[in-house]
Amino acid sequence: MKTGLKNFIEQYGKLSQTGLEELASKFKQKTVKKADLLLVQGQVCRKIYFVTKGCLRLYYIANDVEITVWFSFENNSAIELSSFLSGAPSEYFLEAIEDSEFLSLDKSELASLYERHPEMERVVRVFWEDVILNLLKRFTALQKDSAEKRYLDLMNQPIYLQRVPQKYLASYIGVTPTSLSRIRRNIR
Repeated sequence: MKTGLKNFIEQYGKLSQTGLEELASKFKQKTVKKADLLLVQGQVCRKIYFVTKGCLRLYYIANDVEITVWFSFENNSAIELSSFLSGAPSEYFLEAIEDSEFLSLDKSELASLYERHPEMERVVRVFWEDVILNLLKRFTALQKDSAEKRYLDLMNQPIYLQRVPQKYLASYIGVTPTSLSRIRRNIR
């Protein structure tokens, strides 16, 4: 199970075998049911998650409407970066949209690993940079691309269309479910 985690970590840089093994050993396994919340608005995000099975969704609520920001499928991370890095209460919720399994690492464990394995800070910095670049890319797409273009981009990633409910997809591309239905009809 931790092989996927190790491969994920190694894409951001090289750690010593000892450092990689110790980092992987600090991740704790957990299973959650569909609709379980891992983070609630107002809590501080103190964990990094690595999804081994299922899907997690990061969202916030504005004017009583859920706005989906991100999905994390198998072999990917899930984190509320702003709260994790700043220690401030989160504006977001992190929810399992399927029965899911994941590995989690406490921020305090990560800090102690930095002290024992200084090269780990560089690897994690590259990870943060990747997360930030992906968020900027998504933000830019929401600002400049049409809803149709955003949906067409999702069609290139069939996992979204196969596993994410339409109401969450609509929110993710910034439209109502009714508008998404219309977009889908026009594309076919």
